[in-house]
Amino acid sequence: MNMAHPHTDPHGHDTPHVMPTWLLLAVFAGLIALTVITVLATRVQLGALNIWVALAIAVIKAGLVAMYFMHLRYDAPFHGIVMIIAFVFVAVFIGITLLDVTEYKVNYEPPASMAPQR
Repeated sequence: MNMAHPHTDPHGHDTPHVMPTWLLLAVFAGLIALTVITVLATRVQLGALNIWVALAIAVIKAGLVAMYFMHLRYDAPFHGIVMIIAFVFVAVFIGITLLDVTEYKVNYEPPASMAPQR
């Protein structure tokens, strides 16, 4: 057996890995639980931390999807690490972009069609 890649048969062909149903259901249950936590977190006033909590949960959910449903868990560890780091950077960039949301809303005037009717 080729020891360079764990999913390679003696002839060098990639062999599929079968994920147990219980594992897929457990990841699915985790994603549902994290979605519920995200909704519940919107009801807790954490001030500026609200967006960071939501982004942290989103990174965890994206990591679960990438690692298990996209099978990165069974690929080279480097690929999974790079993907998770990319998710973290996207979350940081979105979070930093949203830091000034209170600044521009002060000067924002909605178009006449969106203004409240009196």
